[in-house]
Amino acid sequence: MPRRTATMLASTLMLIALLCAGVFIPVPYSEMSPGPTVNTLGDHDGEPVLQITGHKTYDASGHLNMTTVRVTSAEYKMNLVEAVYGWLSHDTSVVQHETLYPDGKTEEEATQENAEEFSQSQESAKVAALKALDIPVKSWVVVSTVVKGSPSQGRLHAGDVIKAVDGTTVKEPTDVSELVTKHKPGEDVDFTIVPAKEQAAAEKERRTPTKTEKVTVTTETSDDYGEARAIVGISAGTDHTFPFDIDIKLADVGGPSAGLMFALGLYDKLTPGDLTGGKFVAGTGTIDDTGKVGPIGGIGMKTIGAHDKGAQYFLTPADNCATAAEDTPDGLTLVKVDTIDDALGALKDISSGKTDDLPECTKG
Repeated sequence: MPRRTATMLASTLMLIALLCAGVFIPVPYSEMSPGPTVNTLGDHDGEPVLQITGHKTYDASGHLNMTTVRVTSAEYKMNLVEAVYGWLSHDTSVVQHETLYPDGKTEEEATQENAEEFSQSQESAKVAALKALDIPVKSWVVVSTVVKGSPSQGRLHAGDVIKAVDGTTVKEPTDVSELVTKHKPGEDVDFTIVPAKEQAAAEKERRTPTKTEKVTVTTETSDDYGEARAIVGISAGTDHTFPFDIDIKLADVGGPSAGLMFALGLYDKLTPGDLTGGKFVAGTGTIDDTGKVGPIGGIGMKTIGAHDKGAQYFLTPADNCATAAEDTPDGLTLVKVDTIDDALGALKDISSGKTDDLPECTKG
């Protein structure tokens, strides 16, 4: 065989081998891409996203779109060719698999966690919106989770309202841990609670719960913080009663990042006029009960998704601004927000056309 032919054959075989390796050898990466954007002021799958009964509402035009990110599943095995293609593509982001699924988290576990975060974000959005409107919201401390195999299992339950610990009235979730850790491991803690079923019935009937119980739990030792301390195996959180019914209808979405846009949508529907002035505004960000806006993941994919849908302005959490500004889609203005009040102020300027002084995101 002539040397030139042999060289070409060897090169071809090597190329085929490399391509095969690229296709069949998995790499520890996952992919993110722009997901759907949904107008919180409009309908989704044939019904309003935000449904309010028992309080006057107002029609709202324009868009206040929440944004999402698509991610590959926990079981998906990306190959080298796909990873390289993703790195070179402008509309996708390749990240370490463990970034999306830490500690070997399964698809089912990730979905459950996202669903819980989404539910909590809806509650916080309702609270933040009503507080911004000076509408009173009743709040109380509840058992959020009970650790399997802990002393509280079978004695305390998720949804139980914690009225007091050792006779001391509880006002904040942090009060619970502070009172429990005053004990030594092996000592008893007395909880005064409203059982979850009684609380649910009272909420449904819009009355004050009448049944309380005293539950005693024996503490055990935890070394999670480098020193022995007493725990009972629960986490405490906050629940709320709203003065009228608010329902957020949006299936197949998870995570906490829609909180800000839900809150703004509710505010718009509960007030006359249009927050956007008919403009197309999209955005993202977690929100807590006080109206504080927090950072989210996948900001670059969300700005692309919003731009492709037609957004002119994008409400961006302050902590995501620098990253988002590194590659802003043409024609999309990134507006920096740190609280719901910041967002409402920005929307007022956008609505009136006074956008020269908008707090825009900058690099670095």
